[in-house]
Amino acid sequence: MSGAADPEEIQREIEQTRAELGDTVEALAAKADVKAQAKNKIDETKASVSEKLDETKASVTEKIDETMASVTEKIEETKASAEHLFAKAKEVSPDSAATAASQASQKARENPVPTTAIAAFGAGFLLGRLSKR
Repeated sequence: MSGAADPEEIQREIEQTRAELGDTVEALAAKADVKAQAKNKIDETKASVSEKLDETKASVTEKIDETMASVTEKIEETKASAEHLFAKAKEVSPDSAATAASQASQKARENPVPTTAIAAFGAGFLLGRLSKR
């Protein structure tokens, strides 16, 4: 401000100072509003936790799918191997042993519970290992 300023210039300076002061007061009020800052921090934390949860769910689901595919593959391999062994046993054994082997093979096909139990055990084992991390 100069000493010989006209009233209009003084009025403009006063208005500019008021606007700057208003901005400063708003900034100070925002910094002093602890409740709003806490709410913002909570919202940010919730979003972060939700994102991590979604990532973890996707990872666990992927691991379970991979394990189930692996277990299913192993079961099919074991089944094929067992059928092959039964066929060999049938060739080299007497008729009564061949009949017993055939009946055992048929029972295994009719009763998939052991297969399901192995798959459930594998999935439970994997989930237990993943949850300890």
